[in-house]
Amino acid sequence: MPTVTRLLLVNQFTINLGFYMLMPYLAQHLAGTLGLAAWLVGLVLGVRNLSQQGLFALGGALADRFGYKPLIVAGCVLRTFGFAMLAMVESVPALVIASAATGLAGALFNPAVRAYLAVDAGPRRVEAFALFNVFYQAGILAGPLVGLALTGASFRLTCAVAAAVFAVLSIIQIRALPPQQAGTRSNEGILAQWRVVIANRPFLLFATAMICSYVLSFQVYLALPLEVRRIGGDDTGATLGVAALFVASGLVTVLAQTRLTAWCRARIPAGYALALGVATMAAAFLPLLATAALPRPSNPAALWALAVTPSLAAAVLLAIGTMLAFPFEMDTIVNLAGGRLVATHYGIYNTICGIGITAGNLLTGAALDTARNHGLPGLPWLALTTLGALSAVMIIALHRTGRLTSTSHSVTTTS
Repeated sequence: MPTVTRLLLVNQFTINLGFYMLMPYLAQHLAGTLGLAAWLVGLVLGVRNLSQQGLFALGGALADRFGYKPLIVAGCVLRTFGFAMLAMVESVPALVIASAATGLAGALFNPAVRAYLAVDAGPRRVEAFALFNVFYQAGILAGPLVGLALTGASFRLTCAVAAAVFAVLSIIQIRALPPQQAGTRSNEGILAQWRVVIANRPFLLFATAMICSYVLSFQVYLALPLEVRRIGGDDTGATLGVAALFVASGLVTVLAQTRLTAWCRARIPAGYALALGVATMAAAFLPLLATAALPRPSNPAALWALAVTPSLAAAVLLAIGTMLAFPFEMDTIVNLAGGRLVATHYGIYNTICGIGITAGNLLTGAALDTARNHGLPGLPWLALTTLGALSAVMIIALHRTGRLTSTSHSVTTTS
C-alpha cells in the first residue's frame, strides 16, 4: 500500500481510539457527575449527532474545494478543542457548543479521509477500504477499554487524554500528510458541487438502496442491546452480554475482513458482493425471529443464554455483512462519481444515510414498542429482515442494469 494510505489507516485507528475512549461514557458523566436531566443529556448527545450527520455534505464539498489535508487537519484540531472543552465546562450552553464542535469535526474529516484514501489507493481501492475497516474497528475495540481505565479515575482525565490524542494527531497530519496532487481540487463553488452530485441519478439510487444497510447495522447499538436487557434484565450479566456484542463484532472484522474481501474479489462481481453483504445483514435477525416466542426460562444460566445468544449471532452476522459490503460500497461511490468531486459524493452519501438511520431508528423503536404492547415479539425482526431483503434486491437490480459503474472520468480527476 502507498505511504499515504498507510498513514490514513493509522490515523483512522487513532481517531476512533480517541473518540471511543470518551463518547461511551459521556452520557454517564452528564447524568451522574453533572446531574443533568435526561432530556438535557439527550440534547447534548443529539446536537453532536446532528452536527455531524447534517454537515457531512458541507464537509465533503469543502474538502473538494480546498483540499483533503486542510479539512482532515481542521477536523482533528476542532475535535481537540471540543474534547478539551468537555473536560472543563459544566454549563449546558457550553456543553452543547463542545458537543457540536466534536460533531462538526467528524463532518470535516470523514469525507476527506475517505476521498483521499480512494484517490491515493487508485486501483487497489477495494483492498484499501478493507484495511480501513480493520483499523476502524480496531479503534472501536481499543477505545472503550482505554476509556474505562481512565474514567475509573476521572472522566475529566478521559477528556484530557482524548484531547491530547487528537492534538498529537493534528501535529502528525500537518507534518507527515502530503497535500493532494496539483490540479485535483475543484474550482467550483459549493452549491455547484452539490448540484453535480444531486444530478447524478445512479448515485442517488445507490445511496437510497444502501440506506437500509445502515439502518440494519445500527441495530447493534439500538435493538440488540434493548433485546438483551428485555430478556436478561439490567443486572451485570446483561451488561456483559451487551459488551459481548461489540467485542464479537469488532474481533470478527479485525480477524477476517481482508481475507473475506480477497475471496469476494476473486469470485463474484462487486454488485453481487454488495447484495450478498446486505442479504447477510437481513439474515442477521433470523435468530431473533426464531427465538422471539420462546418462554422465559426460570434457570438463570438458561435465561442469560436466551438473552444473549440470538443477539450475539445477529451481531456477528451484521459484522460479516458489513465486511462483505463496505469495501465494495466505498469503491462503488468512487465509480459512480466518475472520480469527480469524490469527497462531495461521500459527504452527501453520509448525509442521506444519516437521515435514513434516524428515520429507521424511529420506526424500529415503534416496532419494538408495538411488539411489547401487543404481544408480537417477532415483529421488529421480521420487519428488519424484510427491509434488508428488499435492499438486496434493489442492489441486484442496479447491478444488472449497469447503474453501479461509471467510466466517464478518471479516478484522479476532481475538478
